[in-house]
Amino acid sequence: MKTETIVLAGGCFWCTEAIFTSLKGVVSAEPGYAGGEAATATYEQVSKGNTGHLEVAKIEYDPDTLSLEELLGVFFSTHDATTPDRQGNDVGPQYNSAIFYTTDTQKERAEKYVAALTGHTPKPILTTVRLLETFYPAENYHTKYYEAHKDAPYCQLVIAPKLEKVKEKYSYLVKER
Repeated sequence: MKTETIVLAGGCFWCTEAIFTSLKGVVSAEPGYAGGEAATATYEQVSKGNTGHLEVAKIEYDPDTLSLEELLGVFFSTHDATTPDRQGNDVGPQYNSAIFYTTDTQKERAEKYVAALTGHTPKPILTTVRLLETFYPAENYHTKYYEAHKDAPYCQLVIAPKLEKVKEKYSYLVKER
């Protein structure tokens, strides 16, 4: 199986990881940090909002099972790409929307996807499309956070509804559990 990697910033990486882990064709989803100027990235540093890094999920997927357009459809339907520095109650520049591509083809297709959305939302799409330069894995306790903490209030109030939305809208893409 030939896989591709793309890194997505759509708010809290616990949400992004949980959403993409649920999809057929996703081999792995790893929370982390990307996009900033700081030479390192930890949760404590990034949470202060001054590193330039975003909370992201590195997605490895099988493009023969899950197309980039399907992946981007899920991405844009599970976060607000029109709001700067915020996703719901999560506030700060680390929650901005971005697509970090790893190939020129991904860049072209992501830019085309964003362009197609432009003008079809009440506010402008603020998602940036950028080359992935460096990915910093998040601390171990962030990995599979939703799976380990399904009963936690944040998971119940924020992540579970997003997963339900994906299941309803993209049932054909969701893995059977």
